[in-house]
Amino acid sequence: MTPPLPFPELLDLIAERSAALRQAVATGDTETRVPGCPDWSLRQLVVHLGAVQRWWAVVVAAGPVDSPPEFADREPTGDLIEWSAESTRLLIDALRVAGPDRDCWTWWGASEAPMTSGAVARHQVQEAAVHAWDAQETVGKPQSIPAAVAVDTIDELIVVTLGSIGAWPHRPARIALSAVEGPTWLVDLTPTGAKADPVAGGEPLATLRGSASDLVLAVYKRIPLDRVEVDGDRAAVEEFLAWTDTE
Repeated sequence: MTPPLPFPELLDLIAERSAALRQAVATGDTETRVPGCPDWSLRQLVVHLGAVQRWWAVVVAAGPVDSPPEFADREPTGDLIEWSAESTRLLIDALRVAGPDRDCWTWWGASEAPMTSGAVARHQVQEAAVHAWDAQETVGKPQSIPAAVAVDTIDELIVVTLGSIGAWPHRPARIALSAVEGPTWLVDLTPTGAKADPVAGGEPLATLRGSASDLVLAVYKRIPLDRVEVDGDRAAVEEFLAWTDTE
């Protein structure tokens, strides 16, 4: 696995990707449906990300607790873009005050990822990056997720999301995700769950190859599998994508 980006850079990227979402939204009709999240309008996408950012701001500020703190999830009032910008500011301020090492509640306790404010910041880069792409696609101007963000997103997704799902329900498989930017990730899928960077040797059953951005978007089911190169057992890849909880 690759080391996380430095904490100050994570905060900058949360701000940057959230701003990218707002820039796209400002050019479109907020009632347009979002292709990547078809149950949502563009307005609902903004409200979702803003509520998530406000929620994690409360979680980080609460520090180490055994259960998630209470949070009043209210509909935004006033200007939607301004409300979104305030949501991002609240999250970044809470993270900055906490620093990277404060323990806090997270939903990924079953994974190998730390339950810290730094891990929250890393996950929120992923959240903002994918939803910024959703907004851009909705207004007809999708842009690749920046390479450094996409590489870190793949790494974090494997550790946190796949590490929290539980048992792999199909035949054991080794899947590789190979980014043209350089990194390749190996994931073993077994009845005990997903294991990154397996110690045992052996070739992958299948490899997904493409830009880091396209790999992220394929795993998140934002683009069709045909947009990336698949070597090996395509059925295993389709099982892997269906299993990942990234809707």
